[in-house]
Amino acid sequence: MRQTSIVIALLLSLSSFGQTAKEIIQKVDELQRGESSYIEMTIITERPKWSREMSMKSWSKGTDLGLVLITSPAKYRGTVMLKRGKEVWNWIPSIERSIKLPPSMMMQSWMGTDFTNDDLVRQSSIVEDYTHKIVGDSLIEGRNCKKIILIPKEDAPVVWGEVRLWIDIQDYLQLKAEFYDEDGYLINVMNSSDVKEFGGRKLPTRMEMIPVEKEGQKTILVTNLAKFDIPVEEQFFSTQNMRKVQ
Repeated sequence: MRQTSIVIALLLSLSSFGQTAKEIIQKVDELQRGESSYIEMTIITERPKWSREMSMKSWSKGTDLGLVLITSPAKYRGTVMLKRGKEVWNWIPSIERSIKLPPSMMMQSWMGTDFTNDDLVRQSSIVEDYTHKIVGDSLIEGRNCKKIILIPKEDAPVVWGEVRLWIDIQDYLQLKAEFYDEDGYLINVMNSSDVKEFGGRKLPTRMEMIPVEKEGQKTILVTNLAKFDIPVEEQFFSTQNMRKVQ
């Protein structure tokens, strides 16, 4: 029995041997997206003197189509963010208007949280918009991780000057991320934990985004439900559907 365990461990270690940094990042991206997805989330914004909780639903299809709907609290219910290719739109029910977001707004805070607009709809691609390099190994929550540095390609539509990721090489889980500005200053740290299985996929279900220079401030995103490779039509991701989706 002991020999069998040793063989299995060896095979798992060999499965990542020889993989490039880009291949590892691509596997992480594919795991989180699938061909399509439906996810229910809770996002908790914590500040030194107050906290706020929102519930959301999100849908995606491929890498170009995504839609996020806020379902609570009542003040924000019905607010929608839509991604179609390189275009990002907001539907604001209180004024019954859809607004196209310029690229300059992707770095801005989403709904007052510590996540950016780009974080929510992933306008930039961690696979195609960056170069990737493995720079070391780490142990996070008992999992063997590769530390990978992502540097944006010239003229890539990205908001960060550098991203550092810690990837569990067995299940391709992103367990930690550091986000740096163009001058090399660390801005945010994101820690991921509470790994659960959804439809055969293991995912961290708790992500904490922590601004390093803002004491007592963070945003927690909790995944409550995730379904992958679901049937969803392309026309679902339309500006017309933004005001109708429930």
